[in-house]
Amino acid sequence: MGMAGEDFELVAASLRADAGDLGAFVEALAVKLEQALPQRTRVRRRASGLFRKRKRVEQIEVTVGEENYLLGCQRGAVETRRASTVRGIVVKSEPVPLDEWIEGLAGAIAAEARSSEHGRRALERLLGVRPGR
Repeated sequence: MGMAGEDFELVAASLRADAGDLGAFVEALAVKLEQALPQRTRVRRRASGLFRKRKRVEQIEVTVGEENYLLGCQRGAVETRRASTVRGIVVKSEPVPLDEWIEGLAGAIAAEARSSEHGRRALERLLGVRPGR
């Protein structure tokens, strides 16, 4: 399997870690992706609750290479889509199941990690791996 496969499995497991509670999962995923891929990740939050103190994630959008990964969260229901882009223009967008979305995103991040130092650092941040001191 080699390093690439292991990277992929680690990322997928990391992204999936909180999938038991969907609301908590989406919140944790947004933070993980914002920290690991700040340039690629856009998260939209909106205030909710009685005093509007809490902000809930409404949408996560991650762009890796030519792929755009979108997750929308409305009243506890999650919708995940994957879109292909060419020079920033969406050419194909399709709904995908959450598991497939996670695996696709994990695969894209792991593939990028193999091809660039920047990607490698993002992967380490995503997995919480501290680079050697």
